[in-house]
Amino acid sequence: MFADYHVHTSYSDDSEYPMEEVVKDAISFGLDEICFTDHVDYGVKRDWDDPRGMTYRRGGAGEPERMALANVDYPRYATEIAALREKYKDQITLKMGIEFGIQTHTIPQYEKLFSVWPFDFIILSVHQVEDKEFWTQDFQRGRTQTEYNLRYYEEILALVQQYHHYSVLGHMDLISRYDKAGPFSFEKIRPIVKEILKTIIFDGKGIEVNTSCYRYGLNDLTPSTDILRLYRDLGGRIITIGSDSHRKEHLGAYLTETISALKAIGYKEVYTFKQMCPIPHKL
Repeated sequence: MFADYHVHTSYSDDSEYPMEEVVKDAISFGLDEICFTDHVDYGVKRDWDDPRGMTYRRGGAGEPERMALANVDYPRYATEIAALREKYKDQITLKMGIEFGIQTHTIPQYEKLFSVWPFDFIILSVHQVEDKEFWTQDFQRGRTQTEYNLRYYEEILALVQQYHHYSVLGHMDLISRYDKAGPFSFEKIRPIVKEILKTIIFDGKGIEVNTSCYRYGLNDLTPSTDILRLYRDLGGRIITIGSDSHRKEHLGAYLTETISALKAIGYKEVYTFKQMCPIPHKL
């Protein structure tokens, strides 16, 4: 099973990759299945029909000069996925997912969204804390390395204790990607990471291995091998693999390498989802 379960399209505000082009490329790459997981980040972004209007930011390298800070246009998103699913049904399996960039104070907005749309799969990600971004260093600024790492995992723990409408935790140690102070000791976060993992296992949820670690040139998997081993040792089994693709060269990348790494750690299965239910596939 070659499935990419973290795929962004032009419905995400940081991608210009047309959805049908994604499907055509996935077929040409030999993928069996993809799950669209475009961005929703309440707190820092708005819906297209927000009465307050849209907010904008300056684009970065390779991005448009002016970018709307917008969540998914849900009706258009669902309609296009349904049409492409029918059009390409004999060539590839398409699933409708979403990536919830959730924070504790935005939980009510995600509860409402979940109740409206029939998602197959939901990634619970923490992209911001206190509406402060990691990639800009706004969240880290004014905190020691220990303080911002622990605060990040405290937010995740609070979320998985309070919110239950998701499938897997996305790029669980994302903060490490933007940690300019260098690698942070796993032993210092092990107790809180263990509580997070015990909570999601009890809740029947899983974690994602995000293959962007390869293209970012990181020295470990995302999440780290330490986290993946701890999850396995605690009885965790539900694992998805996603490229976090935003453009053609990302799509389906490093799936083979990630499968090999998971086998080496001791995992026997990788999962896909349908109507929020996990489906195992032997590695």
